[in-house]
Amino acid sequence: MKTRTPHLTPFNPQTAHLWIVGGGIAGMSVAAFAIRDGGVPASHIHILEETAIPGGSMDGGAAPNAPAPQTWVTRGGRMLTDETYLCLWDLFESIPSLEDPTVSVREECRQFNAKVHTHAQARLIDGQHRIADAAKLGFSMGHRVQMLRLLALSEEHIGSRRIEEFFDEAFFQTHFWRMWRTTFAFQKWHSAIELRRYFLRFVQEFPRIHTLAGVRRTKYNQYDSMVMPLQRWLMQQGVDVRFGHRVVDAAFETLLDGSRRATSLRVQAQQGGSITDSTLPLGADDIAFFTLGSITSDARYGGNDDVPALVRDRQDHGWALWESIAQKAPDFGRPAAFCGNVDEHKWESFTLTMRDDRLLQRITEYSGNKPGTGALMTWYESGWHLSVVVPYQPHFYGMAEGTYTLWGYGFQVDNLGDYVRKPMAQATGREILTELILQMGFDDLLDHVLATTDITTVMMPYASALFACRAPGDRPKVLPDGAQNFAFLGQFVEMEQDVVFTVEYSVRCAMLATYQLLGIDREIPAIYNGLLDPKVGLQALEAAFH
Repeated sequence: MKTRTPHLTPFNPQTAHLWIVGGGIAGMSVAAFAIRDGGVPASHIHILEETAIPGGSMDGGAAPNAPAPQTWVTRGGRMLTDETYLCLWDLFESIPSLEDPTVSVREECRQFNAKVHTHAQARLIDGQHRIADAAKLGFSMGHRVQMLRLLALSEEHIGSRRIEEFFDEAFFQTHFWRMWRTTFAFQKWHSAIELRRYFLRFVQEFPRIHTLAGVRRTKYNQYDSMVMPLQRWLMQQGVDVRFGHRVVDAAFETLLDGSRRATSLRVQAQQGGSITDSTLPLGADDIAFFTLGSITSDARYGGNDDVPALVRDRQDHGWALWESIAQKAPDFGRPAAFCGNVDEHKWESFTLTMRDDRLLQRITEYSGNKPGTGALMTWYESGWHLSVVVPYQPHFYGMAEGTYTLWGYGFQVDNLGDYVRKPMAQATGREILTELILQMGFDDLLDHVLATTDITTVMMPYASALFACRAPGDRPKVLPDGAQNFAFLGQFVEMEQDVVFTVEYSVRCAMLATYQLLGIDREIPAIYNGLLDPKVGLQALEAAFH
């Protein structure tokens, strides 16, 4: 797929300077594509990142303020697939892996998944600790009609309506919804447009949603297996990465022919204990890439004996730049559509750091899942709607021998627990661990697990904000009409047909922006639509009628 914005004159890669606002995976991808495919000198690429680490929301590592060394945390988990993540794999085919520079990140993933196959055998568990037959999706004929109706409608006709406006209440009690919801992080009040897009992009998962056999994992967590190798490669090329640099505003001008340019960036740089404020003018050879919004903005951490705070008043700067830019033009998006309702988008995750593997062994015996296959398990009748993933060990690079982790999350954090009779949002780490162990039915292990486990909790006010019901224009285009030297990146830009809350979305928008602004004559992988494959469509239909 080749696309080109009308009236856009591509920049000369040899003289262009790229100013990338945000060091997350989208911004890093811009830098990589500019070097690999555009021939831009690495020293001409400047990444301005407010924090001290790369990767943005795609993080994982040592827990902050941990009670003991070698205590780990990931705020979120990410699933990958072969069919859908084509831009991601295109990028990482050329990035050397963390441990072996002769093997690409992509090839390392292939080798790892050839050895470790995801195949959940306890995808859904009821309130009596019984493993449900999740292969039976539970559709009535009415539900099938409701799904077909949603798929048949255009996004223009769906508008800003919620998922629950298209399905009856019984649909939300089906095994299908229980699995689809927890696999992709949907709530019934989220955007029906986004659900429709997911149905189309992941239709190949219908017959295997109960096993997640289509999921591909990285050897370690995605920060260690993807962000670290990419960051190292960029630094080796000579990219200018400036941590502690926050872009607080940008200026734009509209020319007589209707074209638009970014003319300057206002930058606050932290140096030692002081902050300097400066204006960076953008000249004829300068291109600006702006990352908009953040689903991990204002995330707060808790530990064994405390509770992570829920921040409602946007204390950090994850949304501030977009809020400022949005005032400059009506087509630069409306951030309030996504960050304006914390209660609809918050959820809480937790990471267990275990000093022995007794809990993991018991989970293996109970579930029938092979050790370390990353199989997702959901207690669908639990008050907090708990889910956990047991990853391949070690899950973190440099993890000490004899240390193990698992990651989980709760979707209904304001509900009372079934055993810990308080909302999850008010529970300490040990109380969340207690609820989890008792949901598993491992009462005899409770004291041992509490004594040998540290738990790190994370409250995220905007975790699912990208699924907010939206109207046309709420998300800006990657390249707004008339844009000559700037582009928008991240999970809150608009790309037709593609789905947010995926690493692929961030990489694809980076590829699109970089190729267009630099005039790169190379195919962008087409967006996968399984319904165009008769075999995939038939298998999905068979699963729906099972």
